[in-house]
Amino acid sequence: MGERFHAIVWLDHRDAKIFPFAAAADAPVVLHAAGAGRHLQHTANVPGSGHHGVDRDYFGRVVAALADFGAILLTGPGTARMELKHFIDEHHPALAVRIKAVETLDHPHDAELVALGRRFFGADDRIHF
Repeated sequence: MGERFHAIVWLDHRDAKIFPFAAAADAPVVLHAAGAGRHLQHTANVPGSGHHGVDRDYFGRVVAALADFGAILLTGPGTARMELKHFIDEHHPALAVRIKAVETLDHPHDAELVALGRRFFGADDRIHF
């Protein structure tokens, strides 16, 4: 597979959607975290925050799916997008330099993500290329 140019990633702690932007219209890549669908609850009188640490397997699969992309926009609600960004910064510095922005974004429809990607990468291309 040849290098694709741009990707917009939407992720939370359960799912990741990667939308490629290339000459050919590719379908999004959808990845699921281990235990997706389970809701983690904090239990009273138990040490710790009640949250699991970073799911390295899940983030590793997201990183592998992003290997062919140049410019990347990370989006999503909550903290998962920043946890992924820090994971990439620490373990995959060659990929880290390709992340152009990290944006908070709730739960948009696929068409809204594609529209955001087109606007963002259109502006990014005019600035950087």
